Amino acid sequence: MDLDVPTAEYEQIEKMIASDASPVGIDAKKTHIIIIRKLLDIERRLACLETQS
Repeated sequence: MDLDVPTAEYEQIEKMIASDASPVGIDAKKTHIIIIRKLLDIERRLACLETQS
């Protein structure tokens, strides 16, 4: 499994979820919203592929 993320993409994501107000350095709510949005997009795309088969 290749989990390498290109540096530019990594830095963009890092900036999107960063939070100085958080003790762990990220905004957990924002991070979860991004993850859920991507999962919903994947689900939608998979449904489209399944209907084409």
